[in-house]
This record gives sequence, C-alpha cells and structure tokens, in this order.
Amino acid sequence: MSLRTVESRRDLADFLALTDRLYPPGSGHVPPLRAQVRAWHRQGVRLAVLRRGGRVVARTTLHADAAFDAKLGRKAQLFGLTEFEQDAAQELFAAIEAEGRAAGRQSAFGPVSLLPNQSGGVITSGFGERGFIDSAWNHPYYPVAYERHGFGRRFEADTWICPVPGEEVFAFDDARLAAEGLEVHRGQRRRLGEQLPILREMLNAAFAQLGYYTEISARQLAEQTDGLAFLLEESLLLYLTKAGRPVAFVLCVPDISAFVARIRGNLHPLNQLRLLATRGRYRNEAVLIIKGTIPSEQGHGYMRLLSRELHRGLREGGYHTLRSTYVERSNPGSAAQFQAMGGRPLHGYTFYEKAL
Repeated sequence: MSLRTVESRRDLADFLALTDRLYPPGSGHVPPLRAQVRAWHRQGVRLAVLRRGGRVVARTTLHADAAFDAKLGRKAQLFGLTEFEQDAAQELFAAIEAEGRAAGRQSAFGPVSLLPNQSGGVITSGFGERGFIDSAWNHPYYPVAYERHGFGRRFEADTWICPVPGEEVFAFDDARLAAEGLEVHRGQRRRLGEQLPILREMLNAAFAQLGYYTEISARQLAEQTDGLAFLLEESLLLYLTKAGRPVAFVLCVPDISAFVARIRGNLHPLNQLRLLATRGRYRNEAVLIIKGTIPSEQGHGYMRLLSRELHRGLREGGYHTLRSTYVERSNPGSAAQFQAMGGRPLHGYTFYEKAL
C-alpha cells in the first residue's frame, strides 16, 4: 500500500465515503461537512488515501502551517481528517512520518483540520456517548493505535455535557452594568458580517495564551462560520462591551448533529432546505462552540454575566441540554462553569505528536 494524493473526482468521492463504511448509522460519529472538505481540496490542501486492492482503507490530509510551527517551536508535519481501518494504522502512520521526514519536518502532529483551533482531535474515552458537530468521535481502537505507534498525547482536554439549569446559577449584580458601562449585545443574522470582526478580535486576544492556538485570520473565520447565519439563534450569540469596547463573548448553536450524521455531511442546497423546514426539531439541545474574555478583563465576572444571559436564552428557546467543545484540562476556570451547572466530562480528548 502507498499513500496517494487525491486528484480525480473518484479519488475525492472515495476519500469522503470512507467514513460511511467506518461509521454505520447510529455509531455516534458526525462527519465533517463535505462542502468544507471540497473547499480545502480546491484551495490546494493535500488530501491523500491509502488503498488496498483498490479499496480505500485510510485517509488523511498532509499540510503545514508556519504560525503553528512558531507556536510549537519546531516544524510539524500536520495531518487531519484522519480515518483508518484498524489493520491499516501502521501503514498510514509510517506514510505520514515518511512524508514529514522528506519535507524536513521535526514532528508529526494531528489530527487537525486544519489547525487545533479549528477542528480535529481524537477522543480517548466516552465512546458510548455520541459525538456532535465541531467535535471528534472515533472508534476505541484509534487512541490505542496512535500510542502503539509512538505518538504521545498533547493538549489533553474534555468535552462536557450539562443540563440547562431551570433557575439562575450565575449571579451578577446588575448595578454594575451602568457603573462599569457594560452592555450585552445579541447576534443578528442580518448584521453577522459586521459582528464577525468584533468576535475575531476578542477570540484572538482571549486564546493567544493557549499553547495550541494560532491567530485566526478573517478568511479562516469566514470559512469556519460559513452558514452560521442560517443556523443562528440570536439569543445564543452574545458579546459584552465595556464603555463601548468588546471584552467577552459566547457562541452556541442548535445541535444539528443527528441531521448532519443522517445526510453524511452532505449539506447541499436541498438538504439545507430540509434542515430549514425541520430545524424546530433541533431546539432542545445546543452546542457551545466557543467563549472567552480578553486577558485584561479576566477575573471580573464578565463571563458569569454572559453565561447568565445565555442560559436565559436557552431556557426561553426550550433547550434542555448543552454540550461543549473541548476544554483543556490545564484550564480549570472554564470547566468550573460547567461544574456549577451540574455538568460532567463527556469525552476525553487529545491531539497526538511524534518526533521525527
């Protein structure tokens, strides 16, 4: 077997179809949106497949990022969208490592799609709990295979699941609103293009201190939020200004994981219309995509204020469950809010790295 670059339409179709075979309906896996994968392919991201007797048994991307290299302090061969049959792991990892050595890379790091602050990762526990959008779900043999082949865990984390509290959990003195010049703003579908740069500025400031995070560009944010206006519940995108300056934000979306899994990630226009016609079915569970406070304003309770307003919006919308994308175990402050809600870790989560 050898790793071959995806070139033809058939290659791309086979790349996308691998998850259909690996993860039957009801398995818990939520595939990436096919439109996003096709967009990366058009942009020149190298997609590759491993075939046995003409049949794809593994797939991956092979790419690099100078900003992430600077963050790690070494040149990394990045790989992502990485899926494999159990007996194909050795050949896949050997091929990734060979690619990295040939390119003068010092380590292999992944799976990332295309960076850790976008998507990727491997779950290491909680396999009985389904996956959800913007988060990984894989077979139990995945972490075993990575570690058997010499990969070590990096940026270990957990996803979380919480009941939406039926009463106020986070107290905030509303007298502070006027005293400190605080104003809570909601997302607006019609003005989302104007609000995204505000969120990007806070996002880059709030997460710059994290070891895996590289600054997100305007183009990357536009790609990650493509279609967000279509899904947006305006009461679930909130940001806080202090004397007119943006200081904190939180973004949740309805959990459409079951729909995305059922259509195998193929959100073409007809399926978009189907989702629009049935989206009321997905207003009982939500996914917290990201939240943060800029460093100079951390420790003042501003995220408690936004969390209070978010939970009010969730209750008013009829939501009863909130899932969160991964939170590093080295960041107990973020996890504390989920614990206060009566939440619990859902999936163990990690990235992997191997020196070359």
